Amino acid sequence: MLERMGVNTRDAKLSTANVAAVMVTGNLPPFATQGTRMDVTVSALGDSKSLQGGTLLVTPLMGADGEVYSVAQGSVAVGGFTAAGAAASITRGVPTVGRISNGALIEREVKFSLAKMKSLRLSLRNPDLTTARRVAISINTFLGQKAARVSDPKTVHLRIPRGYRKNIVNLLTDIEQLRIEPDQVAKVVIDENSGIIVIGSRVRVSEVAIAQGNLTVSVTETPIPSQPAPFSRGATVVVPRTTVQVDDENGRKLAVLRRGVSLQKLVDGLNALGVGPRDMIAILQAIKAAGALQAEVETM
Repeated sequence: MLERMGVNTRDAKLSTANVAAVMVTGNLPPFATQGTRMDVTVSALGDSKSLQGGTLLVTPLMGADGEVYSVAQGSVAVGGFTAAGAAASITRGVPTVGRISNGALIEREVKFSLAKMKSLRLSLRNPDLTTARRVAISINTFLGQKAARVSDPKTVHLRIPRGYRKNIVNLLTDIEQLRIEPDQVAKVVIDENSGIIVIGSRVRVSEVAIAQGNLTVSVTETPIPSQPAPFSRGATVVVPRTTVQVDDENGRKLAVLRRGVSLQKLVDGLNALGVGPRDMIAILQAIKAAGALQAEVETM
């Protein structure tokens, strides 16, 4: 590379300890035109310890089709750092990953003509039948005609009305201002590794009785020395002493959750039993197995 730049490197011993092999990635923005810029992420490959203070040389970024869509270069901004001494070191963040803001110049455009479209497909971020139907009804009410229809929980097909044939941007701008309340699915999300429980507001519980208790047996060994009487021929010995405690948690009672209780009553009922997050996960799974939990349980 240096020789291509006119620097003679023959018969010279170069120290390349500050050179790192990196992988450069970026997301091409929608409707990106030639000459605009985008952000890129630089990640170290191999045994490089830090990219702090580094500069990315000219790097072509290729798409899945093998074509070069942008060219990246510039100074790398790293959020983490590493400091080390003779006997200790500290690392904060990830010093082997950096970012270059507006570091790539787009060279190739993705051809797409929005103005010539005769129909559009609106894709929902969270697929839901009720939400998609509400979107179609709101659009049809605004346009005064049946221009939108739902094909699946994620897609709403929109036929361009005659008044918007030559200006689709105005149509999308007007539709963008419509307010739709998304439907929330009754779901309970459980992360058993960290003990996190997230319960949706639409979760309901049929009438069910819950009892929770654990038997805890604690055995403590406290050996004590036994001294012989004065002027006797005895010897000092160690006498074992064992303390056994049993906690059957008999103070906890059977709790009854009435039919169709809300999220607040469900939480209050579980808290009244004095259970922790781990036991609460087991209780929710048991309620679901009994058919009393009217929600979907998702385990992460």
